[in-house]
Amino acid sequence: MSHLALYTFGVLKSPLTDPAPLTREFHESGGAIYPKISEHPGYLARAEAAEGGRGTLFDLDWGAWGEFAVPTWYDKGRTVETIALAATLSLWTDLRPAFDAIYTGLHREALNRRYDWFERTGHPGYVFWWVSDGEIPTWQDGVSRLEHLHDHGSAPDAFTFHQSFDPEGTPGRVRGIGPKSEQAS
Repeated sequence: MSHLALYTFGVLKSPLTDPAPLTREFHESGGAIYPKISEHPGYLARAEAAEGGRGTLFDLDWGAWGEFAVPTWYDKGRTVETIALAATLSLWTDLRPAFDAIYTGLHREALNRRYDWFERTGHPGYVFWWVSDGEIPTWQDGVSRLEHLHDHGSAPDAFTFHQSFDPEGTPGRVRGIGPKSEQAS
């Protein structure tokens, strides 16, 4: 059985350490969203640093999720004072549960505010791909697939909700995702 990997990446307008109200709001929303997402049916796991980890995202021990990596287009800092990014790496049972978790509730509210917090980079903000049962995707896998999606568009090994593929590589659609004229059952 395959599982769905999801990598998200965004460049923040301000460094994570910025004490401004918008940065605080972003942190607070994340603190509330992650517990809700992890309770959602279809959610399997997400990359979390080893307990007690200190340092920047780049210095933390991510265990089986691998060394933290970012796309080549990220040109802001990598120090505690300059890091201005948000990234997630997670596993799901399928597209529908991921879609439902992302586009409802607190996460939907946060998405409505994304342009308050994130720069518009002209690059995709997320990518999906299928992994074998028991396989843990790495941060580098996510970066490579996001860059592939940007350079080549959706493909069976790097796709979006709107141009998705099943585990066998067949293009597909999930009801309620994508243009109404192209919705599937």
